[in-house]
Amino acid sequence: MIVLTVTGGIGSGKSEVCRIIHDAYGFPVYEADKKVKELYRKDISLLEGIENELKCSLRDERGCFMPGSLAERIFGDHDAMNKVESLVFPALVEDFNSWKQDHADKDAVVFESATVLEKDFFNGFSDKVIIVDAPFDTRLKRACARDKASEQDILRRMMAQKLMNSVSEGYGDLGVDAVIRNEKDFASLESEVKAVINGILTSKHN
Repeated sequence: MIVLTVTGGIGSGKSEVCRIIHDAYGFPVYEADKKVKELYRKDISLLEGIENELKCSLRDERGCFMPGSLAERIFGDHDAMNKVESLVFPALVEDFNSWKQDHADKDAVVFESATVLEKDFFNGFSDKVIIVDAPFDTRLKRACARDKASEQDILRRMMAQKLMNSVSEGYGDLGVDAVIRNEKDFASLESEVKAVINGILTSKHN
């Protein structure tokens, strides 16, 4: 089984690329960012560990996890973020490996993540890495429309993705296996995605 990582900055269209891969090849997609939020809610020991590290409560009066409280607590605080990631990343990989076993009959699975290339923990995690990219202004407009958020809010999140922004500006050389430019129509994107995946599958069998 091949583990394909699909990554990209906010508004790049990585989720759309993953849908194309799933629809065309039947490869299951593990949405890492969504799975992390599920882990916070279903893994009480993980949430308690994070609260102990940050020395604060991240739950409301009913005991429900409040994602906004965590985001506010770690935003701009690298030490706090590192503490959280040291607990979350191992739990995420364990969950992914369990999920992967459920799809052992597939030739490949897809790991979708916005930040995987920015985290040393995931070095060597994937067999192939694909970046989905688009011009900065295009990504900004897409994200604003998708999240129904202000440009200021989206810009704050985008500026935190320094590595992805460097790629968009042509400065990043990450040694990845493919870069898919999502700046035209859907047909063009679909064609490019299939060309990339077909190339990966062909190299596997050679």
